Amino acid sequence: MRPGTGWHPDTLAVRAGLARSGFHETAEALYLTSGFVYETAEAAEAAFVGPTDRFIYSRYGNPTVRMFEERMARLEGAEAAFATASGMAAVWVALAALVGKGDRVVSSRSLFGSCFVILDEILPRFGVETVFVDGPDLEQWRAALSVPTTAVFFETPSNPMQELVDIRAVAELAHAAGATVVVDNVFGTPVFSRPLEHGGDIVVYSATKHIDGQGRTLGGAVLGPREFIDGPVQNLMRHTGPAMSPFNAWVLVKGLETLSLRVHRMAEAALEVARFLEGHPRVRRVVHPFLESHPQHELARRQMLGGGTVITFEIDGGKAEAFAFMNALRIVDISNNLGDTKSLITHPATTTHRRLTPEARQAVGITDGVVRVSIGLEDVRDLVEDLSQALG
Repeated sequence: MRPGTGWHPDTLAVRAGLARSGFHETAEALYLTSGFVYETAEAAEAAFVGPTDRFIYSRYGNPTVRMFEERMARLEGAEAAFATASGMAAVWVALAALVGKGDRVVSSRSLFGSCFVILDEILPRFGVETVFVDGPDLEQWRAALSVPTTAVFFETPSNPMQELVDIRAVAELAHAAGATVVVDNVFGTPVFSRPLEHGGDIVVYSATKHIDGQGRTLGGAVLGPREFIDGPVQNLMRHTGPAMSPFNAWVLVKGLETLSLRVHRMAEAALEVARFLEGHPRVRRVVHPFLESHPQHELARRQMLGGGTVITFEIDGGKAEAFAFMNALRIVDISNNLGDTKSLITHPATTTHRRLTPEARQAVGITDGVVRVSIGLEDVRDLVEDLSQALG
């Protein structure tokens, strides 16, 4: 039986993948090395001839990175994982390992700006067709997936407008069309959302967000079937090089140990702040999956264990009013990151989604009055007071 089989997620986040050295350290060892030595030239030759369990080069694999990958896979319920240098590297590698010239991808329209660029600009340069649909609209998914398709990609909830995709329903349509389903679970987190249990095939993360969650380092992960991870993903990673550094992996391993504690506290505060904002006269709308006013609230409750740590809301006016509000904040920092212990705010139209055309932003509801707040670990009373004084 695999060690730890039957452990609950919080135990896996602390114990899975632990590989102590001969010194029997308590904390995970950090192997800051670029390469590894061989006892003989013959041993080196053998390592490059075919599959091997030994480490060859840290771009291919590293003991500290391996611990992070194993822990992520166990926590997610995936067969295998491959760590990447950043979240966008994870998105790119997952898609590039699946599709090539002549293939077809169907994606939700509401995406993080860089994800949209990959699908709308970069993949088409390599002869890949991308079809966009409105994520919540099953009829659009059904129409788009009525012909053979190679991959399906979506975020749920989406960044920043927090649209949800019915993972199970879309996965059924995708599989009937021959497609592999790739889910970006950054807003959902491994704690609140389990895409593989709802029919997803591949899950990608920006570990920079909640997994580190303390503004220290970059990282990403691709999780899925071992055949996919050890095959096309590993091949692409080895020969193109967006590998995670051992130090970053060590930081992220330690981040996983407190992930559940942090995101539960942050999500509770986020819902409280969202309810406050709903009652403020200067706020036109508030979007949070666990608010009863969310148009997909029932779906959120069905496929998520928590509403997440991010609130998106629109204030009266446009860019000038949004900027004035942000500049008046005393606790919440202006930053395009999210999932941090510090509360952060950004203006998507001029930062994370600036590359989208005005028409594309309008199509997903990103107006000049929309701001995105990532709730941290400050006292929620102080956050409410700060937002209140800034709104005036």
